Amino acid sequence: MHLNKAFIAMIHIAALPGTPNNRLSVGEIEKQAVNEAKLLVKHGVDAMMIENMHDRPYLNRKVSPEITAAMTAVALAIRNENPLPVGVQVLAGANKEALSVALAAGLSFIRAEGFVFGHLADEGWMDSEAGELLRYRKAIGADHIRIYTDIKKKHSSHAATADISVVETAKAAEFFLSDGLIITGQSTGHPADVEDVRQVKNVTALPVIIGSGVTVENLPGYWPYADAFIVGSSLKKEGLWFNPPDEKRISEMMKQVNLLKYNNY
Repeated sequence: MHLNKAFIAMIHIAALPGTPNNRLSVGEIEKQAVNEAKLLVKHGVDAMMIENMHDRPYLNRKVSPEITAAMTAVALAIRNENPLPVGVQVLAGANKEALSVALAAGLSFIRAEGFVFGHLADEGWMDSEAGELLRYRKAIGADHIRIYTDIKKKHSSHAATADISVVETAKAAEFFLSDGLIITGQSTGHPADVEDVRQVKNVTALPVIIGSGVTVENLPGYWPYADAFIVGSSLKKEGLWFNPPDEKRISEMMKQVNLLKYNNY
């Protein structure tokens, strides 16, 4: 997937089987996700990504087999109805499972957390796994699937690496063969620091991706420095990730995106 000011819309699929908030069958979850994907395609997004964010509380670096199976089913349903690139993230930090879903469903990329430098996440300590993950990608024949990696990611404490700047973290991720760097704010829906984005862009040849908190208002400020934007909360009713999509908000966001693209800003 080529990242050139790409707008990647998030689909937070409904809680999957076996998780505390599950209320729907896999078929019903598929239908809901496909309808959301069709709405996003209608408004001209460049790509989309599915994520099991409703499965909270998350397990650390693992999910049960039914989660991988259900996410594959949902991913296939979206791919069968959608011409755009699709990616996947499996929470929390279940990056090998995400690669498995992507390979089985013909997806283009995954979002991986815990790629370089260990950190304390909501779910507990999360070791880095770049070496294992890239060897797994090679072993299953998935080198064509891009791995976009969070650095200094949201919902985490980075006290153990407080002496390592976001710039040095970016350099380490590039050295360890990341396909793109994701920069976020402190939590879902919170904006990334523009200065962090600018500094990282100045030291890496990799695509730089904003991974949280993009709004119609702050998008122009990010635009000169970022190669792609992963957006979820701003496209939902009241700007809250757990709400249904809001077509008016989607339309307003895409008008801003297209204006910036047209003006080559």
